[in-house]
Amino acid sequence: MFGGAGAGMRVAVSGTHGVGKTTLAEALCARLPGHVVVEEPYYLLEEQGYEFDFPPAAEDYRAMLACSVRSLRSPSTSKAVFDRTPLDYLAYLAASGADPAEQADAAALRLAFATLDLLVITVITPETERILPAAELPGLRSRMNDALLELVYDDPLDAWAGTPVLELSGPLDNRLDAILAVLKPEPVGPTKAGASRHVAD
Repeated sequence: MFGGAGAGMRVAVSGTHGVGKTTLAEALCARLPGHVVVEEPYYLLEEQGYEFDFPPAAEDYRAMLACSVRSLRSPSTSKAVFDRTPLDYLAYLAASGADPAEQADAAALRLAFATLDLLVITVITPETERILPAAELPGLRSRMNDALLELVYDDPLDAWAGTPVLELSGPLDNRLDAILAVLKPEPVGPTKAGASRHVAD
């Protein structure tokens, strides 16, 4: 399925705020030779002069969603670890009361997610709550986490069914190794077609 941890790959890390997502993306990039971290759309847009509300409004999430689609479809990032995906912003929109199925063009999302070799989902766990610093907007954080998990498996837009997914719900210290284990070359032999849905405990 994959070319191995040394080959050029495109991996994305999604998750609500305050779960160590960015730290994990940077650690993964350090283990993948020649790869770069693509900053999350919030910072990319901020560098372009975009001014966000706090907490972000629906139009802010839509702007980040569009930016994320553009980032994934950029041919200049063939060896990359993406901090967030369009799925994040669909989840934030859902957590804010919007219907995610009405927030984006399914065909554009399908093309964006088709560029990924692996989608990593980081979730709230008892350990994240005990070890990591307290995050802002805890209610939104929790609702987004729940919406993200529902979206990634229900796929109401039929946009990422072909993208392998790894959900990380185990110890924080094991997350990087869990990703690298999935990215290792598989033995030659019959494989099942379609998306992979892994849960790393």
